[in-house]
Amino acid sequence: MTITNVSLVTVYVTDQSAAKEWYTEKLGFVETADVTMGDNGFRWVTVAAPQHPELEVTLMIPGPPLDENLAEAIRRSLGSGTQGSLGLRTDNCQKTFEELTAKGVEFVQPPAERPYGVEAIVRDNSGNWLVLVEPREFDPSAGQ
Repeated sequence: MTITNVSLVTVYVTDQSAAKEWYTEKLGFVETADVTMGDNGFRWVTVAAPQHPELEVTLMIPGPPLDENLAEAIRRSLGSGTQGSLGLRTDNCQKTFEELTAKGVEFVQPPAERPYGVEAIVRDNSGNWLVLVEPREFDPSAGQ
């Protein structure tokens, strides 16, 4: 058995259409799937960064097959705007911050220096936090 890479991650959202629009129009992701399946209207929506189409992000409504208690906890977390989500790499965090701010993207934290690089935190239109990181060489054993 050989696992070659991570190919799919799930981000819970409050509205799949609005989330797909936000990720494609604000972040520049591309739609990779939008399919309604079965009699229950289950919708499978995925997007990906154009430079890394092998890693798809599923934009999923919290619900079945999740247990209802877990689905409700995720909905509450999204509603409070504190749901952790993705880490996104950027070559220039300050420039990305300026570009996304011009597009109306809400930042929880502007770019800030960290031992591992420059980091900013974005909130998507469902309440997820996305961490933007401009990485730099980092030796965790060196302490802080």
